[in-house]
Amino acid sequence: MGTSYWPLFDLRVETPRLTLRYVDDELAVELIELAGRGIHDPATMPFSIPWTDLPSPRFERESLQFYWSRRAGLRPDDWSLQMAVIVGGVTVGLTDLLATDFPRLRGVATGSWLGREFQGHGIGKEMRIATLTLGFNGLGADYATTGAFHDNEASKGVTRSLGYEPTGWHDTLRRDERDRILEYRMSREHWLTIRRDDITIDGLEPCLDLLGVSTPERH
Repeated sequence: MGTSYWPLFDLRVETPRLTLRYVDDELAVELIELAGRGIHDPATMPFSIPWTDLPSPRFERESLQFYWSRRAGLRPDDWSLQMAVIVGGVTVGLTDLLATDFPRLRGVATGSWLGREFQGHGIGKEMRIATLTLGFNGLGADYATTGAFHDNEASKGVTRSLGYEPTGWHDTLRRDERDRILEYRMSREHWLTIRRDDITIDGLEPCLDLLGVSTPERH
């Protein structure tokens, strides 16, 4: 693909254990196949939009449309960086870094999922730290937020282990029933106490204009 026109395709975040890569069409297909093998127990739903409930081939088609729409809709004041999580050359999940009015608000949000076959091995925490490194170190965010349904223990466990502060909750629909999402926030000051020096970011500088970032990265 034309990385000179869309430099996000070259964006990488590397930790000793995994790599984050901006989702191109090839990675999108890998993620769809991974999600099709299962992300969660079908008896529950960790997502406010129940996209994993869709039947095939609607599931595959709408998943592709979702990745395309995130890419096509990216603007400096409203963006979503969908990043595939790769371990040992295998795509194992997705992490998302999102922001609205980032040039003025300097805040990011995160969301993620892992294929069921890769859960329970500490990958969730590693990919969250990698995503936060992109937000705080790479883009100079002042704070990061995240959220999870009240009974999503895996997501809440990662959040607690990294020292986020609980900030409240909001109600949303979950498979057409009212349910509660818990909200959390991390400040830059706290991030500086947990940040790691073994994580690198490559290919970010050509992307900064797309993301509304004109200042150098902050450490």
